[in-house]
Amino acid sequence: MKRDRSKELFSAAQEVIPGGVNSPVRAYAAVGGDPLFIREASGNVLIDEDGNRFLDYNSSWGPLIFGHAHPRIVGALKAAAEKGTSFGTPTEKEIQLAAQVVNAVPSIETVRMVNSGTEAVMSAIRLARGHTGRDKILKFEGCYHGHADSLLVKAGSGLISLGIPGSPGVVADLAKHTLTLPYNDADKVKELFDREGDSIACLIVEPVAGNMGVVPPQPGFLEALREVTEKHGTLLIFDEVITGFRVALGGAQELYGVVPDLTCLGKIIGGGLPVGAYGGRKDIMKGIAPTGSVYQAGTLSGNPLAMAAGIEMLNLLSEDGVYDDLESKSTTLCDGFRANANKLGVKACFTRVGSMFSLFFTDQEVVDYETVTTCDTDLFRRYFNAMLDEGIYIAPSQFEAGFMSAVHTQEDIQTTLEAQFRALELAVKS
Repeated sequence: MKRDRSKELFSAAQEVIPGGVNSPVRAYAAVGGDPLFIREASGNVLIDEDGNRFLDYNSSWGPLIFGHAHPRIVGALKAAAEKGTSFGTPTEKEIQLAAQVVNAVPSIETVRMVNSGTEAVMSAIRLARGHTGRDKILKFEGCYHGHADSLLVKAGSGLISLGIPGSPGVVADLAKHTLTLPYNDADKVKELFDREGDSIACLIVEPVAGNMGVVPPQPGFLEALREVTEKHGTLLIFDEVITGFRVALGGAQELYGVVPDLTCLGKIIGGGLPVGAYGGRKDIMKGIAPTGSVYQAGTLSGNPLAMAAGIEMLNLLSEDGVYDDLESKSTTLCDGFRANANKLGVKACFTRVGSMFSLFFTDQEVVDYETVTTCDTDLFRRYFNAMLDEGIYIAPSQFEAGFMSAVHTQEDIQTTLEAQFRALELAVKS
């Protein structure tokens, strides 16, 4: 498989873009080789600049549940663009998408649109601090909530992939207000709150960790977080940038029956366009300017293109059978992966929640950051490149999730399983 054009473009990119990429994991530092430069995509297929075709299980890091260039979403975008790409004023589409989000997500009574998941999270935390009058926040090791200064403490995503423990440029006096604990350890949460709970503004968590690979919550973990935060007057924030509308129409909070005070969303509610949102109880959300004194603004917030694409995406997700179909296909794929690993005698741990899943090369049960880091990343590197040679595209990191789409067919899944067996066999032998 020739990738000459991608190699040329990566070389050119490094002359004008730091590291040649606009988001670190894209550089393939964890897997070696030059990153693919994608020319176009349709449905579940990516086509690179050399004309190679790949079945896509990355889905632009999750949001493309209906694949690339879905006709209804593209149609909505075209219609919106013809009327103008940005006004800097309110539009009716903002109300329509906000109403769809409010109707779907249990915790959200009102919602503010922003431009990214990072922006949603930093705004929600500012609001929580303003609402409670407290400074400290609590997050979990391996959970990534964007690159705002307060949150690059024992974070996941690219920081694990690249082996970066934090980041220079984060002011120590700010970082000291961020407390961290192991994910899925409810006892340690209770111990911390017994000592410091009345000084903690918010606890933020991915209800299903998706940025150190997929790590599901242990039974009772989310319920414990809800109980202890209520007891101490701390706001519970669910970062559902990945899980929102992905694992259920109402997100992980619907799936697990635990309702936070605030929820952060992104990716999916823009139909693949840059977007984010945060919302929650009205008594909290009224603290945002202009009704309150907590300031947050954005020139492109509620952009009409993102709103149009998001409305159509949520319309599609609301149709009967979507999540049952995703569950069925994801089960078939992951059961097949497990069978292949067992047949080849590969030590692996498999996790899945709905249509997001991970294969960890470890013999440990993966429940937190510590167990995630027992993975054989060198084996993953060989596996990733073998899968690429087989025409299967997965995230270029052991510590990222895979995603099923509604447009993958049973034939695609069978093709993937056959290719995965060959790739896994080669990776083990090489």
